[in-house]
Amino acid sequence: MLAQLFINNIAVIERASIDLEQGFTVLTGETGAGKSIIIDAIHAVLGERTSKELVRTGAAEASVSALFTGLSADVLKMLDELSVPREEDGSLLIQRGIRLEGRSACKLNGSPATVSMLKTIAPRLVGIHGQHESYELLSPEVHMTYIDSFGRLERLLERYQASYRQLRDIQRRLRELNTDEGEKSRQADLLRYQINELESANLVPGQREALTQERETVRNSEKISSAVELVKALLSGDEESSGLRSELTRAAGALERAASYFPQLEEPLQKLREAGFLLEDAESVIYGLSVDFDPSALDAIEERLDQLYRLGLKYGETEEEMLRYLNNCQESLHRIEFADEEREKLTEEYEKAKQAAIALARELSEKRRAAGERFTKQVKAELAFLNMPGVEFVTEIERVPLTPTGCDKLQFLVSANRGEPAKPLSKIASGGELSRIMLAVKTVLSGRDKIDTLIFDEVDSGVSGAAANKIGEKLRQVSANRQVLCITHLAQIAAMADHHLHISKHVEKGRTFTQVEPLDLEGRKRELARIIGGENITQLQLDMAGEMLKKT
Repeated sequence: MLAQLFINNIAVIERASIDLEQGFTVLTGETGAGKSIIIDAIHAVLGERTSKELVRTGAAEASVSALFTGLSADVLKMLDELSVPREEDGSLLIQRGIRLEGRSACKLNGSPATVSMLKTIAPRLVGIHGQHESYELLSPEVHMTYIDSFGRLERLLERYQASYRQLRDIQRRLRELNTDEGEKSRQADLLRYQINELESANLVPGQREALTQERETVRNSEKISSAVELVKALLSGDEESSGLRSELTRAAGALERAASYFPQLEEPLQKLREAGFLLEDAESVIYGLSVDFDPSALDAIEERLDQLYRLGLKYGETEEEMLRYLNNCQESLHRIEFADEEREKLTEEYEKAKQAAIALARELSEKRRAAGERFTKQVKAELAFLNMPGVEFVTEIERVPLTPTGCDKLQFLVSANRGEPAKPLSKIASGGELSRIMLAVKTVLSGRDKIDTLIFDEVDSGVSGAAANKIGEKLRQVSANRQVLCITHLAQIAAMADHHLHISKHVEKGRTFTQVEPLDLEGRKRELARIIGGENITQLQLDMAGEMLKKT
């Protein structure tokens, strides 16, 4: 839910921190106090297009922050997909700045974000229904999700979509097989050439690295031979020198004789003996080495490395990559050479997959029609309750070729006047009617859709009396398992809320300021009395307001 909204320098609101609760909250205030500005601020933080005119006069920039808590698993999954860091308490802080100069900034949990990221996550967090919004109710794609949710058809839809994806994959593979014969012949010739070139190279994983090392050895063979001969001479000695091993033996003997008189010499004596063993081992290795290198081998090594380099430019940097390329070429050639057999096999698979997808689509369509009838009946009942009995509501379902969502084209139609044909909502309903239709739809869907926060902006437009009471009852009903915010001008609706926020404005030093404050019981009485009778509040109006609050 939306737990807190912080607004800074947005139009007449210099600074406002609004704490919001679960349940049904109303926002009231005089016309022009800034109620619509709050909606604009929420739109901004949800990624909607903003204007620099929103920035308060005299300020260089404005900002809005919204804190959401109790996020659903779907929202958390989406945040992970967007690489948004998670908070320990599972909350989400959205921040958006609006600057007069330069680019505006967005953040999700303190991490830089784009406006498109805000717009991606927004539909899962808040649903705004007002007189001038681009309603989700106007989108036929959303209508289908309503019916699927109402009919609990999500699992069946997932099964169909998996079958549909399999069908499309087989179609793609068949298209690839059905390229013209000339093109297939050219592909086969190229593949045979590449396979022959790679197979004749007798590729061995790691060979290039080994040959590179061998090349360095041959190139430096004289240095290696000279070093080995020098070491042999130093170890064994010659006519002029007795050699390292002999000298070390003499040194050890001298210490051994002296150690019988001076025990402290035992430790260096032991180290000399160990050194003697190490020299003996080194001499054994040195004399066992073959350091006779064939300089002519360098040409063969260079030639092989050059071959591997040229192959690497075309087929992959390493022998492993080139061998994988060879395997892919062999498989592609096999598919071309046995295309007829593969086509026959895929055609059989396609027919089976098609029948499976059609069967699931038909089952989904039948259940959608049944759910649509029940949904329509319940929405009509809610509209009648909301004093809109003359509105005809229709769930239209047409059969279409298979699509990712089935074989249905679904949309809601309405007729605002008896005798008039039902038409799409975008062509018929006014803003106030749309808000009430959405309220009826959300009531029917209560507990099934996944949006935790609903905002209704002047859902009471054009109604009064008993109709207002009924709208208030429905708003409270919808808020039983979610957060509902409603901007209203009617006391009947405001009286039914769990929480009441009052929006007011005042002028100070020639500037207009708006403030938002929660009302206690006495404050609610006075606000309801003001809504009922205007600024000159009477005791009778206060008593009426008190009675309205008692009844709710």
